[in-house]
Amino acid sequence: MRPETRLVHTETPRPTGTPLAVPLYQTSGFSFDDLETFADGMGRPDGAFVYTRMGNPTVRTLENAVADLEGGAAGLAAASGMGAIGSVLHGVLRTGDHVVAQRDLYGGTHALLRDLAERWGVTVTRVSGHDPDELRAALGPRTRLLYLETIANPAGHVSDLAALAAVAREAGVLVVVDNTFATPLLCRPVEHGADVVVHSTTKYLAGHSDVIGGVAVFADAALHREVWEHAVEYGATADPFAAWLTLRGLRTLPLRMRAHCANAEVLAHRLAAHPAVAAVHWPGLPDHPSHEVAARLLSGCGGTFSFDLVGGRAAGEAFVGALRLVKPAPSLGGTETLVLHPASTSHRRLDEAELRASGIAGGTIRLSAGVEHVDDLWDDLANALP
Repeated sequence: MRPETRLVHTETPRPTGTPLAVPLYQTSGFSFDDLETFADGMGRPDGAFVYTRMGNPTVRTLENAVADLEGGAAGLAAASGMGAIGSVLHGVLRTGDHVVAQRDLYGGTHALLRDLAERWGVTVTRVSGHDPDELRAALGPRTRLLYLETIANPAGHVSDLAALAAVAREAGVLVVVDNTFATPLLCRPVEHGADVVVHSTTKYLAGHSDVIGGVAVFADAALHREVWEHAVEYGATADPFAAWLTLRGLRTLPLRMRAHCANAEVLAHRLAAHPAVAAVHWPGLPDHPSHEVAARLLSGCGGTFSFDLVGGRAAGEAFVGALRLVKPAPSLGGTETLVLHPASTSHRRLDEAELRASGIAGGTIRLSAGVEHVDDLWDDLANALP
C-alpha cells in the first residue's frame, strides 16, 4: 500500500496483559468482519460495541462500576447530570402522566419538570418527602413516577426512602432518586426500594472539577433497555474521555468523601454557633428536621450543606464577595471548597413561593466542603462573616 493509505490504516496492537488503568477508547465507532454481529450490536445495549453513541468500552466500564456501587442491574452514563435525569424522565413519562416530586430539588430538575408540564401536559404534585400519608394522598390513577433526592439540594432534607418507596410500590409507581449528594458510599437507594438512581458524576464521583457527566442506575434490566433506547435517540450518552476521567476519580472516592464529610461537620457546627448565622441546614446537626432519618438512612451526612445569614440577600451577597480562599462557583463535590448563592444562581428560575417551599431564603448560602485543612477554611469563612 502507498503511504497515504498506510497512514490512514494504522493498526493498534492488542496487549496480552491486563492494563492497570482503564483504556480510553476514544473512537466514534468500531468495524466488523461480519454483518450479523454488526447488526445485532445496533439494537441492544448489551450487544457488540458498534457506535459510541450506543455504547463504548470505556463508558461501559463506568456504567458497570457505578451500577455495582449502587447495587443495580445496569447503568447508563450520560453527557451530564441533567442528561441522565432527562433521559430517565423522557424515557419513562408519556403525555398526561402525573409525577409526585419533593419540594426541595435541584433547580435544573425543577425547570425540567416545569417544561414537561408545559409541553407534554405532565402534571406535577409537590410533597415534603418525609410523610408517607402525604404521598399516599397525592397519588392518583395517572401517577407514573415519584422523584426524590437522598439529601436535598440545597436544604439538606433527607427523604425517608424506604417508607416512601413502599407507598409508591403499592401503587405501581416508579421511584427515581437523585443520589448525587450522598454518593453510593453514604446511601444506596436501590436497597431502600428505588427503581432508578441518578447522579451528576460531575460532582463527587469524578471529584476534581474537570469533567461534566451523569449516570442513571436501574434496578431492573428491562427498564434500563427502555430508557437506553430513548437516550440513544436523544444523543445524551457520555463521551469516552469524560467517562475515563470519572473512572479515575472514582478510585479515590472513599478517601475524598471521608475528608468532605469531616470538614462539613466541623464547619456546620462552627457556623451554627456564629451570631451572624440564622440557621444551618446540615442533617448531622441534632436540630435539623431530618436528623433522625439521616441517622437511620445514611452512613454519613455529606459534604454539602446550606446556611442562612442574618440580613437576607444583602448579607449573602456581601459574604460571598468577602471570601478569599473559598470560591463562588456553580458546582460542588470537588477537592476545593465552593459556595453558591442559590436564589440568584442555581434556583433563579423559581418564584418567591417556590424558593420558600425549597427552603431557600435571600441569605441562603450553599457550601461544598473540600479537602483543605479545615482551620484554613474556617478562617476564611469567619473573616467574611459580619
